[in-house]
Amino acid sequence: MDQIAGYSTDDYELIIMVGFDDCIVGVVEKGGHPPCVCYDREKVISKLANAMSREEAEEFHYFNQAAGFYGESTPCFLDFHEI
Repeated sequence: MDQIAGYSTDDYELIIMVGFDDCIVGVVEKGGHPPCVCYDREKVISKLANAMSREEAEEFHYFNQAAGFYGESTPCFLDFHEI
């Protein structure tokens, strides 16, 4: 992937989760931090649930993906809720 949401992977060290490109919703910038790839949490968990139970998918996601730290550009996850 050469670009993610308009960000060139040549210009930024964007960390991606292999196999979850279809779950990317954009790139997040926060003052003082490099940009990071943002994933739709529900899409990620649903994709994991194709290979395991929903409960196992949620546990895997929270312990191995959401709680992991892989450097300053560690991916983030967005929960969509109606306001």
